[in-house]
Amino acid sequence: MTAAADAGTRLRRALTGTGDDEGPVRAFRLARRTFLSGERVDMGPLAAELGVDRATLFRWVGNRDQLLTEVIWSLFLPTWRRALDDATGTGGPRVVDALTRFTRDVCASAPFRAHLRREPERALRLLTTRSADYQVRVTGAFAALLQDSGAALPLPVPDTAYVLTRVAESFIYADLIAGAEPDAAKAAVVYAALLRCPAPHPGEPHPGEPPTGEPPTQEEP
Repeated sequence: MTAAADAGTRLRRALTGTGDDEGPVRAFRLARRTFLSGERVDMGPLAAELGVDRATLFRWVGNRDQLLTEVIWSLFLPTWRRALDDATGTGGPRVVDALTRFTRDVCASAPFRAHLRREPERALRLLTTRSADYQVRVTGAFAALLQDSGAALPLPVPDTAYVLTRVAESFIYADLIAGAEPDAAKAAVVYAALLRCPAPHPGEPHPGEPPTGEPPTQEEP
C-alpha cells in the first residue's frame, strides 16, 4: 500500500483532523489498547468487539497494515516529543542526544518488542520499507529536527535524515536483522560520527510510564 493510498483512509483523515468519523476512531483506540496489552491486532476479533462486520472495519481503517501503522505512529509521537523535550545541548550534540533517547526508549518498549517477536517479517516490512508510510513519517520527523538544529550536516537534510533513520532501524531491529541485541548506545556512536560530534553519555530512564505507553487522554483524537 502506498503512502498516497494510506493518506486517503477514513481513519487517517479522522486522525489528522480532516474528517469527523467516530467509527474509525473507535476502531483505532481499541486496536491501540490491544497492541499495548501485548496482544496481536486481528481484524476479525476487532470487528466483532466493535459490533461491526469486517467489511465495515476495512472501510473505516483500510487494511491491517494501515491500521498497525497508525497505532505504532501514535506511540512514536509521544516518545519522540519526550526525546526532543529532554534532549540537551545545541546543534549536532542536541540532535544526537534526542536520537539516542528516542532509540533507547523504543528498544525498551515491551509492547513494541512483543509485536516484533510475534510478527518479525511483517514488522520489518511495515516499519523499514515503503510498503506503508511509517518510515517516511519517521524520516520526516528526523528531517524537521535537523532543519531546526543548525547542525553541520554531511549531506542535505533529506539525505541525512534518511541515513539516520536507517541507523536507528539497524540498532532497534538488530535482533531481527542480525541476531544481535538492540543497542541504543552503539546507535549513539554512529549518530555522533555522522554529525561529527561527541557521543552522549548514557542517560537515565525517563520517570513515569513506559516510553511508548498510551498517550494521555487529551492527545487522543
